[in-house]
Amino acid sequence: MSARLLLVRHGETVWHAENRYAGTSDIDLTERGHRQARALARWAGRRGADAVACSPLSRARRTAEPAARALGLVPEVIEDLRELDFGWGEGRTIAELEAEDPAAVAAFRRDPETGAFPGSEPPGRAAARAVAALRGLAAAHEGGTVLVVAHNSLLRLALCALLTIPVGRYRQVFPRLDNAAVTEVELAGEATALRSLNVPTETVPAAGAEGFPA
Repeated sequence: MSARLLLVRHGETVWHAENRYAGTSDIDLTERGHRQARALARWAGRRGADAVACSPLSRARRTAEPAARALGLVPEVIEDLRELDFGWGEGRTIAELEAEDPAAVAAFRRDPETGAFPGSEPPGRAAARAVAALRGLAAAHEGGTVLVVAHNSLLRLALCALLTIPVGRYRQVFPRLDNAAVTEVELAGEATALRSLNVPTETVPAAGAEGFPA
């Protein structure tokens, strides 16, 4: 038995305009971010889901709550869906970091796993906790669909791990997940199928394909 997970990056935050690393900092949504959350709610109401889960950070909870209301559900807050801590990079832009230590930024750009920012959570560890949380949700909702609201870097790391792509390639393979866009995966045991990627929630997705082949 498989489960579908609708993976969503939270709405726009006040740090987006400056492209700052939010990480574990609890940053508010902008008005646009709230509009994106409402659009996600309309999309979710049409698509349907059996459960809603989200990161404990307020930007994810506030994005998930309108969708949960539209579905008549209460979001399950899962600590392991929080964004990774960017350490030295937390709250700063790449330009600011590069001005301080260009070699460290070059190492990060070459391989964000081996060249992770000083003091940050290792990407492999973040991927492992995210995958464990997602597989737990799939196991708890076999045959169903779960809307999961989390974070850009965490979800890209999880996608790499689920699809057996080296996590150090997450910025290359998945350059960006858009705010409030949906990436659908199907989990069946240890197998993962990518059903759609970065779908805007202003549109209704086409009918899903059949499940895993026998």
